[in-house]
Amino acid sequence: MRSFTDEDISDETVGKLLELATRAPNAGNLQPWRFYVVRKKNTKHLLCESALGQRFLEEAPVVIVVCADLDVSGHGYGSRGESLYSIQDTAAAIENILLCVVALDLGACWVGAFREDLASNALNLPGRIRPLALIPIGHPAEKPRRTHREPFEKYTKYV
Repeated sequence: MRSFTDEDISDETVGKLLELATRAPNAGNLQPWRFYVVRKKNTKHLLCESALGQRFLEEAPVVIVVCADLDVSGHGYGSRGESLYSIQDTAAAIENILLCVVALDLGACWVGAFREDLASNALNLPGRIRPLALIPIGHPAEKPRRTHREPFEKYTKYV
């Protein structure tokens, strides 16, 4: 969803989204995810600029920036934790947020196309906190379109 109404999203709803995000599976139960809830127009503008001008980030009432604490996964699993598990764990949390968004009849978009350095600066993130996704969330301004998906058989091999 890349088009939102002006209707706000309550703190209670954001809390539900984040609660379910933290129920995601994660390596060693280390929970390396960090969530930054952005409502300020100026900060959303900076995130939009970091995301190559994707203006719908500014239109959404809330943007959740999902980050990984690389030290948490690194202490638990070394370089594999830093380079892989932290990303897998936060991706699972992101998917939980998106599933909850749909269940609540809201709209969202997983934005991965952004400059990490600019997003980090916009949020004043510490050096070992890596932003991995920007998720604008709001009430849909239009009915979502279904995108075409190939049948799973095309990509599946039974061994």
